[in-house]
Amino acid sequence: MSYKAPWLALAVASGACAAINGVFAKLTTTHLTTSWSSAISTSLHLSASNKFIEFLIRGLFFLLNLAFNALMWALFTSALTRASSTTRVSIVNTSSNFLLTALLGLIIFSEKLPGLWWVGAALLVAGCVVIGARKEEEVEGKGAKGDGDGVRLDDNGAGERDGERYRDEEGDGEGEGEEEEVVNDDILDLDRESIEGKPVK
Repeated sequence: MSYKAPWLALAVASGACAAINGVFAKLTTTHLTTSWSSAISTSLHLSASNKFIEFLIRGLFFLLNLAFNALMWALFTSALTRASSTTRVSIVNTSSNFLLTALLGLIIFSEKLPGLWWVGAALLVAGCVVIGARKEEEVEGKGAKGDGDGVRLDDNGAGERDGERYRDEEGDGEGEGEEEEVVNDDILDLDRESIEGKPVK
């Protein structure tokens, strides 16, 4: 459990950063920023239509957009390096991004999402979960198949792989060498007997 916690937290955080990144990107161009800049200008005893304050606030939102975009990719990459499956990271990232985007849109921009949007988001998340489960089964199947490719050797040097038995090639080579030594000894005995004048058998 301690191994899964880091990548899960990183994946959720990356999805949250993606949602916040979208909020700041929208605040860079939306009319709501004009209203906020007018309120800030008034509180500073400036003109409500002060363009410098408005551009300053929009520029700040743009920089925050870039910062959260970079942070999102850093967290997402870190989650990928810690997780055993990239599909799981994508599922958690997408789910947290969708849910937080809907909540932030409702709170900040007063956006009311229809029921069909929630149905579509639920189907998308469910599809990601199904794909992730199938990918996990394929990975486990490949791992189980790889475990059966090993070679088992017995005391006599014989091995078995995929139902076929074989003998170590080095052992066969040693047997052939012993036969060659016996033949050479016989030849030497024959030459010695010929030199000594003994009849050759």
